[in-house]
Amino acid sequence: MSAPLWDSKIPATEPETERFDWLRVVVRGVPIFALILVCLPLMMLTRGVESLIVGARRPWSSVFPRFVSRMSLRVMGIPLHTIGTPMKHHGAVVANHSTWLDIFSLNACQRVFFVSKAEVAKWPGIGPLARASGTVFIARDRKDAARQKILFEERLHMGHKLLFFPEGTSTDSLRVLPFKPTLFAAFFAPELIEEVYIQPVSVRYTAPKGAEPRFYGWWGDMEFAPSLIKYLKTRKQGAITVVFHDPIAVKDVPNRKDMARLCEEAVRSGLPDIPNEYINV
Repeated sequence: MSAPLWDSKIPATEPETERFDWLRVVVRGVPIFALILVCLPLMMLTRGVESLIVGARRPWSSVFPRFVSRMSLRVMGIPLHTIGTPMKHHGAVVANHSTWLDIFSLNACQRVFFVSKAEVAKWPGIGPLARASGTVFIARDRKDAARQKILFEERLHMGHKLLFFPEGTSTDSLRVLPFKPTLFAAFFAPELIEEVYIQPVSVRYTAPKGAEPRFYGWWGDMEFAPSLIKYLKTRKQGAITVVFHDPIAVKDVPNRKDMARLCEEAVRSGLPDIPNEYINV
């Protein structure tokens, strides 16, 4: 069962229309589309060679998502800053979820493989891209817990660093929702607990000057296309800051609920205080 979507009582404020908005959409959108169009078959070709040599491991094809993400943010004109360092330990990464742009923000900083709900695999356009990049698809159902544990174990033993969003839904980018402990359970399996770490990561969005603080948020029933166009047409962008917190050894934490709480606290500490007018929304 999918997690309920987070929503706000305060509707999003649409930015004012400016001259050359649609020109910016074309000038930025076409290169990004071309980049994906070129890199996707190259990634698939590399993956084919990879599978013959190293099997399910992805030491070379995983370069493409990072390259595409970095270049796409650059083309859109959104500066990306990092604080801290991606961990070198075996394990997983957890982050707050504000927008579909998180995928670009987090991919651009490190080599990771996203954990996503199974429905995403069937989405037009995004589904094939996610499958090609090695996304781990899971059904959010307790009945599948044993299968998911095996799947996580296989991917972690391949050296894959898994990334998931424990909130289970995206927000307005200003807040961190309670972390759901369900997905943390797999890391407490006897086969994994002694060797894996989990690194909390905060993704902080600074709105463009003059725009509302929630500019980059993507929540409720917002659709992808209007959000993409809004980002592409913005003349002067804000910024993205990715904060890498200290990794937490799973063996040092009593249980999955405590791990969820520790990660949630760390991720929340990397975001600024919520403006008063947006606290109770």
